[in-house]
Amino acid sequence: MIVVTGAAGHAGANLVHALAAQGRPVRALVHLDRRALEGLDIEVVTGDICDPDSLLKAFEGAEVVYHLAARISISTDPWSMLEAVNITGTRNVVEACLRCGVRRLVHFSSIHTLTDTATDIPVDESNPLVESRHYPPYDRSKAAAEMEVRRGIERGLDAIIISPTAIVGPHDYRPSHFGEALLKLANGQLPALVTGGFDWVDARDVVRGAMRAEEIAPTGAKYILSGHWLSLREVAKMTEELTGIKAPGSIFPMWLARIGAPFITAFDLMARRRPLYTSVSLQALRGHRHISHQKATQELDYHPRPFRETLIDTLKWFEAAGKLTRPLKSEKTETS
Repeated sequence: MIVVTGAAGHAGANLVHALAAQGRPVRALVHLDRRALEGLDIEVVTGDICDPDSLLKAFEGAEVVYHLAARISISTDPWSMLEAVNITGTRNVVEACLRCGVRRLVHFSSIHTLTDTATDIPVDESNPLVESRHYPPYDRSKAAAEMEVRRGIERGLDAIIISPTAIVGPHDYRPSHFGEALLKLANGQLPALVTGGFDWVDARDVVRGAMRAEEIAPTGAKYILSGHWLSLREVAKMTEELTGIKAPGSIFPMWLARIGAPFITAFDLMARRRPLYTSVSLQALRGHRHISHQKATQELDYHPRPFRETLIDTLKWFEAAGKLTRPLKSEKTETS
């Protein structure tokens, strides 16, 4: 039995679909939203990582647990909220794994847990975890969650850690923060861009790497699962080629975007929209440009697909879900 927390999220949905496709018995732990799991031959249970009793019930008889449930934030959410879900929730997962005799825990962390290095030195698994309040609350909460897993390993838990970069791909039901930005681009609803970019990775490649790690990685191993760095301008131009919707003409320099971020965030909140350009998201777009997945390539045979293929498949999925205002241009691609 494979248990997946956060099964209804973006990465969780792709993971559950991949596990089900292999015919493995899956028990999906969900809180409220179940859209991502409809039609799958799996067991779905209601639970909450903040409720230890619900975890004990969900993990009963489990051989492997994939822990993906987390509060993802690109704003300055209150620390107490992030602590309750990302830190205490992970502590609860570790404790439930130990009490239920789970053979292996696969913990999904984030590239944001790692400190930046000099621009000419790639970020890899040896980078220390963030601690300083210079880093956003989300980053520090996920770093602290990793420490909870490490403490579990010291108590005898067989656990490994996966650190993906910015995940893109199909089965993005809610959608994710970048999924929402991509939809705005594809529908001509994003008025402007900012300089900067990020390392984007296909959700399916992350899942494939995590599943391979579950099979062969030694206890305590950690793997960065990254993809390809592209600027927002490059992503926008590629989206324009695929949709026919003209990319935003205005590109604000980062210094100006940082000044305007608090006002844009406040305006979006007043309009009951989820903010996309925040001080935290702008900080992310300035860092982690060179990220190495060499360890995963050597040990897991991990090879991320080209970003264009990911973008095509993601837009096709959004189109099939009825989220695009006009059909995509015809272009052949292979989906795997």
